[in-house]
Amino acid sequence: MGLFSESFEGAPKVGKLVLGMYGDRFGGYEREAPVKVGERYTVRIESLGKGGDGIAKIKGFVIFVPNTQVGDEVEIVINSVKRKFAFASVIE
Repeated sequence: MGLFSESFEGAPKVGKLVLGMYGDRFGGYEREAPVKVGERYTVRIESLGKGGDGIAKIKGFVIFVPNTQVGDEVEIVINSVKRKFAFASVIE
């Protein structure tokens, strides 16, 4: 066995228990995304990401929206959904 396994031999298994204890601090709960590809929403851009994309949240779930600024209220369509975030575009 590897070093990690030997160091914790006999310790209780963790996994989802740790996620439940620490919440979003260590990557959030394993839950289904609250959005799906093709759905439309009206959102307010709360901040900007490192790449300059606007960031909105739906039920705490991060949505990256290019070509927006903080404070913009825009209608979006979800283009891609990942485990911890999604990408959307503005509906014009």
